[in-house]
Amino acid sequence: MAEKKKKVILVSNDDGIRSEGILKLASALRRVGTVYVVAPDREKSAASHSLTLHRPLRVEGAGPRMFAIDGTPTDCVTLAVNGILPERPDIVVSGINKGGNMGEDVSYSGTVSAAMEGTLLGIPSIAMSLLENDGFDFGFAAAFAARLARHVLKKGMPRDTLLNVNVPPEPPRGYRITTQGKRFFSDAVVEKVDPRGKKYYWIGGDLERWEGGVDADFRAVQDGYVSITPIHLDMTNYRSLAELRGWKIR
Repeated sequence: MAEKKKKVILVSNDDGIRSEGILKLASALRRVGTVYVVAPDREKSAASHSLTLHRPLRVEGAGPRMFAIDGTPTDCVTLAVNGILPERPDIVVSGINKGGNMGEDVSYSGTVSAAMEGTLLGIPSIAMSLLENDGFDFGFAAAFAARLARHVLKKGMPRDTLLNVNVPPEPPRGYRITTQGKRFFSDAVVEKVDPRGKKYYWIGGDLERWEGGVDADFRAVQDGYVSITPIHLDMTNYRSLAELRGWKIR
């Protein structure tokens, strides 16, 4: 009887190839299949879905089946699938991000964008993030990622959909399938003056509140559950189509 072929797993992130989160994730996933790590050579947080188009990219070996790229998370997945890996991966798992990626974070996150690129390439993809509480313990997040990856490899994934997973800072009570919440900040841009009298700005403010109802991602994590949010790549607002088709633009 022929030996069953191992599944090929591509791991990436936006915290860099030496991040503890990606090392713990890769270690856990090696119990599921053959793992290749292709990740930025340094932190690329909030890189969103950017591609490097105007300069060449460099690839450096970083260990057995590990490669560091001087580019974005999206670059890493693109290069891995189309050039580095000897065969097409069966699944892409991105993370484990240091900090949550809930609500509109999915628009900015390099961790989520790596999974998004995998989805665009037709590969089932998962983005993993861990919320902070006096440091990061990646152990239970990595173990859950392995369980989820094994399930996805067995059952498959809805078309054009990635899973955005957020893990609470303490060992979870279970998991919930959730919707994407929304955050509201105070003073999203903070203006200051340097010692020479010139203005400078910090982007980011204090969280005022969340919205999204009982099924939202932040609510699940707040209650101690892993949040699993299916993110669809088709961003068409179908509910607005009828209204817009009634416009008479002159």
